Amino acid sequence: MTTPSRRRLMRDFKKLQVYLLSSEDPPAGVSGAPTEDNILMWEAIIFGPQDTPFEDGTFKLTLEFTEEYPNKPPTVKFVSKMFHPNVYADGSICLDILQNRWSPTYDVAAILTSIQSLLDEPNPNSPANSLAAQLYQENRREYEKRVQQIVEQVQCHFCFHIRILVV
Repeated sequence: MTTPSRRRLMRDFKKLQVYLLSSEDPPAGVSGAPTEDNILMWEAIIFGPQDTPFEDGTFKLTLEFTEEYPNKPPTVKFVSKMFHPNVYADGSICLDILQNRWSPTYDVAAILTSIQSLLDEPNPNSPANSLAAQLYQENRREYEKRVQQIVEQVQCHFCFHIRILVV
């Protein structure tokens, strides 16, 4: 059965594919696709932004949508280990657009690029990981060292975890 949320997710997916196959203003360093048997469950990859402590990292996420999408945001979690002020131990992300600032105009590409931006621009005043927030504010060198340790664990030069389907 096709519902409005499923139709929207198909549009979001096709839009990501167009970005990947063209030079049309692509969201650099992000990719995502629904799982094989459930359009409401997505797998995604975010590459660490250049010139940041996260550079060279390949971070896996899941996005779980409900039939209320796009009126309600998905539940987004890092599957990859993460050390970041706005990421909880279970991988959940503290990001305003995934909570009180959600808008139906956001699509999957916008969600992923916002998370990618958050990697380099954390909000230590709204911490999900208090140690990461404290180090970010008080000892940036130690914070970056810990991030680099995570990046070394998640480096992936040839990731095949995300199926890129051409529709």
